[in-house]
Amino acid sequence: MRLRTLAVAALAGALALSGCSADEGGTSESDLSYDTSGIAKVDEIAALVPQEIRDAGKLVIGASIDYAPAEFRADDLQTAIGYDVDLGKALGRVLDLDTEVSAAEFASILPGIGSKYDVGISSFTITEERTANYTMVSYISVGSSYAVKAGNDKGFDPDDICGRTVAVQTGTYQEEELATFSTACTDAGKAAVDVLKFGSQADVTTNVAGGKAEAMYADSTVSEYAVALTNGQVEVVGGVRDSAPQGIVVAADDTELAAAIQQALQHLMDDGTWVKILESWGPKDAALSTAEIFPAS
Repeated sequence: MRLRTLAVAALAGALALSGCSADEGGTSESDLSYDTSGIAKVDEIAALVPQEIRDAGKLVIGASIDYAPAEFRADDLQTAIGYDVDLGKALGRVLDLDTEVSAAEFASILPGIGSKYDVGISSFTITEERTANYTMVSYISVGSSYAVKAGNDKGFDPDDICGRTVAVQTGTYQEEELATFSTACTDAGKAAVDVLKFGSQADVTTNVAGGKAEAMYADSTVSEYAVALTNGQVEVVGGVRDSAPQGIVVAADDTELAAAIQQALQHLMDDGTWVKILESWGPKDAALSTAEIFPAS
């Protein structure tokens, strides 16, 4: 995976407690983000947009913008950037809609789908629990990985985490997995995993770099990018695990919007735009080539 070190003031501030900082000679967000201005409206796909959203003229996207490189704050502390953000803009161009990223804590996004947000684009792993309540359209396949303070002086072993302290962002797929792992530990007569939960990924990374947590568990793209954002003060151990698709979240009863998102996304996959967006951020090999709707009708 090709990584870029960049200056991100939001994360730099969050990491100040542990002495971490972003690269002062980093790249601006204008260099990192993919230019979507050349993407054209596709009339037959835009016609699928529900009238209520068409009348509003914009697609409101719920996102937790602290999860680099998928979605995070630029150095102005306001602008949302990342490959999920660029994807949202690209979808808006195809659908002839403006896009608005509405920042929220990750765990609060799903309850707001269909009311506060039209869709959620925020690294949501597709799971049976989520598709039982929402429609999801797949676009990327991402694994999970552990990261530790550089040097791994506490000898954290990703294959034996019973009794170890692991930080994770609340509401993520990795939080669910850690609960399962911890139960397996106690069932085997071993110590439970000491899971430290935080509302933002920046806080997760801070506590690993600062030594409060022995490791963090996050999307593989996020763990890898954290290495760059902390100037190597954390490192990935154990490689990528359990790769799974992630999806754009739509309200379960909004079949029109789900169809519009699916077709617009497939268009961006077919013409190569989606791969180019991911390439600008690093993980181009994670791109899916088929946008599937879950649960299948």
